[in-house]
Amino acid sequence: MSADRLHLVRHGEVDNPGRVLYGRLPGFGLSSDGRRMARQAAEYVQSLDRPVSALVVSPLQRTRESAEPFAELFTMEPVIDERVIEPTNVFEGRRMGRVFYNPLNWRHLTRPALPSWGEAYESIVSRMRAAMDDAWDAADGGDVVIVSHQLPIWISHLSIAGGALRHDPRRRRCALSSVTSFERRGDRWVEVDYAEPASTAGAVDVGAV
Repeated sequence: MSADRLHLVRHGEVDNPGRVLYGRLPGFGLSSDGRRMARQAAEYVQSLDRPVSALVVSPLQRTRESAEPFAELFTMEPVIDERVIEPTNVFEGRRMGRVFYNPLNWRHLTRPALPSWGEAYESIVSRMRAAMDDAWDAADGGDVVIVSHQLPIWISHLSIAGGALRHDPRRRRCALSSVTSFERRGDRWVEVDYAEPASTAGAVDVGAV
């Protein structure tokens, strides 16, 4: 058998008082609001009244914590998959507002279509698609939940929609604890829904590029 639907869920708000680009840096867990957001995302998926048969999670702290309410509500253990992790970028640990004003950083901004500051978009698409395919094929019916990060989810959306991968990061439609849902029809992925079940007013969302 295979899955019936696959949900890419973004993590909740991160405790990031310094407003740095945390990327893959350790020690960045959810804020109290972030835990509430993660719970709202899990309750939204539960409200769909669809059986969930697998929970796949990025290894980073913020995604593992965002998966906890899913594990509780659906009584299952999350499976860590390195392929759905945040992309690398050279600006980890810095404040984004300061990056653009430092001439030493400009060499990393020369080719935004790749992007030149981190992992290539095509690489992200390849690993995300492989993780999605494997999770779909391994499921014994029901839905699959993958808890991941903004850029991998948004790039997956663009690739499946047939759009250009180059984009303005400020215009990504991938809010904290949002749920982007797909089905596979034959060999083709199709996006079937997008939801923002969590209240994110006033949230700090500056951790990745």
